[in-house]
Amino acid sequence: MRLLLDTDVVVAAMRSPTGASAELLRLASRGQITLLLTVALALEYETVCLRAEHRLASGLSEGEVMAFVNGLIAIVEPVLPRFRWRPQLRDPADEIVLEAAVNGQAEAIVTFNVKDYGRAPQRFGIAVLLPREALMRKR
Repeated sequence: MRLLLDTDVVVAAMRSPTGASAELLRLASRGQITLLLTVALALEYETVCLRAEHRLASGLSEGEVMAFVNGLIAIVEPVLPRFRWRPQLRDPADEIVLEAAVNGQAEAIVTFNVKDYGRAPQRFGIAVLLPREALMRKR
């Protein structure tokens, strides 16, 4: 299963190591699913995870957050964005997620903001799932 994680899912995995988002990372680390990632999205993961509110909620130091993000980057399949598909979405900030998913031939975008993506991903054959839905599809 080829998945692209929206930033909110990565933050949730960092803040709640027992939740569905963290389980997706564990599955990827065991090679049971493939996570896709572009450089632009990796930088977004890092920037957002390093925010004080997320570090405080997770109880992690800045160094531990960097280790978390670097560990995630180590288990992904890199995606080279060869084509731009903008604009497709209402929120321009979500465009890098959709582009990474399309260019990486993802089966699904995993996000807590399902409504933000509308029908655009379906045009490319990509589902939009909550983390728990992605886990159910895997099992």
